[in-house]
Amino acid sequence: MLTSYTQAQIQGSEVAHPKVYILYKQLGQLTPPMEEQRLGESVPPPSGASGSPPPDEEERSEGGEPLVATPEDALGDSTSADGLWGLPVEHAERRPECSRCSRPQKVCLCPYLPVRPLQISTRLYIIQHPAEESKVLRTVPLLAACLPPDKCTVKIGRRFSEERDVELSTVCRDSGTLILYPGAEATNLEEFILDTPVYPSTIILIDGTWSQAKDIFYKNSLFRLPKQVQLKTSVCSQYVIRMQPTNRCLSTLECAAVALSILEKNNCIQETLLRPLQALCSFQLQHGAQIRLSKEYLLKNGLYPKPMPKNKRKLRKMELLMNSVKI
Repeated sequence: MLTSYTQAQIQGSEVAHPKVYILYKQLGQLTPPMEEQRLGESVPPPSGASGSPPPDEEERSEGGEPLVATPEDALGDSTSADGLWGLPVEHAERRPECSRCSRPQKVCLCPYLPVRPLQISTRLYIIQHPAEESKVLRTVPLLAACLPPDKCTVKIGRRFSEERDVELSTVCRDSGTLILYPGAEATNLEEFILDTPVYPSTIILIDGTWSQAKDIFYKNSLFRLPKQVQLKTSVCSQYVIRMQPTNRCLSTLECAAVALSILEKNNCIQETLLRPLQALCSFQLQHGAQIRLSKEYLLKNGLYPKPMPKNKRKLRKMELLMNSVKI
């Protein structure tokens, strides 16, 4: 409840105290008196509030003197207002995660991981966009859980230079390093390993959306140093809970699975690495997730839910997808 003493303080001050402002809101008066006075209006106090009454309705004490609020009464109102700021706030607790697969313990995927890390000779470097780190359904933790720690290194960032990352610079300058990124200048991986005099020992992958991966690849000169390769495969992505641009686009884990099976000449590697991804998608689909068809499929079948972009460059990309032209 606001006393006449408190109202006089508000009306005579330039800025109302936020706690008093909140009390006005609760009492149903949307605009404090001091704001209404600026508009040149005289507004009576809200109904139900114990503000200063009109002269003809002013309550009087037994001795006939008008009742005037004392500073002690105002102090009591201030104390009650302070109580609003002392209300407890519930903090959401993060579910405990499995230390191996980085999934919540209740939906741990460790039963689908290999008992022991896969023994491989190829080193894997994952360049991860910072936005991927906070996503719940990311595949890189599952990939890292399947491989020995010294064979899988994850570096998070968007910009890398020789001065700031000496290790990555050394890796990129090594003649045995490849970077997996599709494009006109990329060579098919299976064909490359047949002709190269130096067998690849390291492969770099970029983890992020396609636009994020493109930004990282073209704006870091370090990634132009290794030999650029791509995968020639007709396999459709099994990561069905995230939309892909085309049916041929693969997740980071799937790319690593195919590339390592080629470099290690062992098809069992691909099967082992895809098992936890299949389990992840199956679990999500059982609990309300929907199969996300590729943008290419939706456009071709008239099912794309969003309006076509007005930007000519984006519209051209859409047309290429509809015509199955490789972007």
